[in-house]
Amino acid sequence: MFDCDGTLVDSQNMICAAMQRAYEAHAIACPPRERVLSIVGLSLREAFDRLCEGQGDVPIDSMIERYKEAFFELRHSPEHQEPLYPGARDAVTGLSTRDDVLLGIATGKSQRGVRAILTHHDLLAHFATIKTADDAPSKPHPGMILEAMHETGIAPHDTIMIGDTTYDMEMARAAGVHAIGVTWGYHPAALLEQSGAHAVVSDFTELRPCLETLLLAREPA
Repeated sequence: MFDCDGTLVDSQNMICAAMQRAYEAHAIACPPRERVLSIVGLSLREAFDRLCEGQGDVPIDSMIERYKEAFFELRHSPEHQEPLYPGARDAVTGLSTRDDVLLGIATGKSQRGVRAILTHHDLLAHFATIKTADDAPSKPHPGMILEAMHETGIAPHDTIMIGDTTYDMEMARAAGVHAIGVTWGYHPAALLEQSGAHAVVSDFTELRPCLETLLLAREPA
């Protein structure tokens, strides 16, 4: 199971730009970039709840809608920037050719959003299951992984979550599956380890050997 933003795709510029527009539309100061990136991976409601905590009566429903509109506008403009991380394509296409591996996505994006970006990069067909904030509670709730395992018939000890945030690691542990943290995303390695990562990798070239080790172990997380 791969996370999307911060793991496969570098969406930080798009996310920050859309968030800026959402706040500006309501004449509210946008939080610093570091604060915005800290909530990447959560569902939009959970993200805005955290960002607006302590700010009193904030029109969160309206801000969510403006964020969605802004992201859609940006995706269809020349400013669109959601590149794959180096090595992501090779990792996905290589793993998908194995007979003993099924690939999935667990993301805070919507179904429409994640399918659009995977289609844009010609990767959609490689994933057997895609679970999003439309299908289950926000990370770190284990619902996305639990639903993916139910859909595919894969057991927890044969499931590995790969993500860049503490929310991914906590979700994996709550679901009873293995967790691999990646350092090229939005949360530092130390936090990933503290949140329960069984391993942390700093490059996609390190991912396959790490997966092999965990898959060969075949032991409950």
